[in-house]
Amino acid sequence: METTAILNLLMHGNQLKRTPRTGWAQRGVADAENVAAHSFGVVYTALVLAQLIEEPVDLSRLLIMAALHDLPEGLTTDIPTPAWRFLPPGIKTEVERGAMNEIVTDAAFAAEWMEIWEELHRGETAVARLTHDADKLDMFLQAWVYEQQTGNRHLSEFWAKPRQFHFPEAQAIYEALRQRREG
Repeated sequence: METTAILNLLMHGNQLKRTPRTGWAQRGVADAENVAAHSFGVVYTALVLAQLIEEPVDLSRLLIMAALHDLPEGLTTDIPTPAWRFLPPGIKTEVERGAMNEIVTDAAFAAEWMEIWEELHRGETAVARLTHDADKLDMFLQAWVYEQQTGNRHLSEFWAKPRQFHFPEAQAIYEALRQRREG
C-alpha cells in the first residue's frame, strides 16, 4: 500500500466537506449542505431504493458509484445546473473526468473506480440508473426540507416541471413527496 497516495485520496474526499452545494446558496438557502452531505444522501437513498426495486443490482457497485458520483467536485467545485447552459456540450463531464483521473490516479484501484465512474456517466446499467435516481431524489428531498425549514419559496422552480425517474419505485417516492409538499 502506498500510504501517501491513499492519504492524498482521502484528503480529496475530505475536501467535499468544505465544498458547498452552490445551487442552494444561489437560491438564498443559508448554511446549505456541502457536497459530502449530499453524497451521503445519495448513498443512503441508493441503499434504500436497492431494497425496493425488483431488478437485481450489485449493491457493492451501487454504493461505490453513489459515493464517487460527485468526488470530482472537490477539485471542480459544484457547478450549478443553471450554469451548464453556458458551457459547451459535454464539457462538464470532460472536466470532471480529468479531475477524477487526477484524484484517483495513484491508487492501486484507480482503474476500477474510473470504470465505475464512467459507467455512471454512460447511464446504461441498472446500477447507473438507480444512482441517478438516488441523486435526483436526494435533491428533491433536500429542497422540500429547506422549504419546510426556511419557508424559502425560491425553491419552487425545482417543482415546476415534474421529474421522470428510471425506476417506478423512485417515481412513486417522488410523487408522494410532491403530494406532501402540495398538501
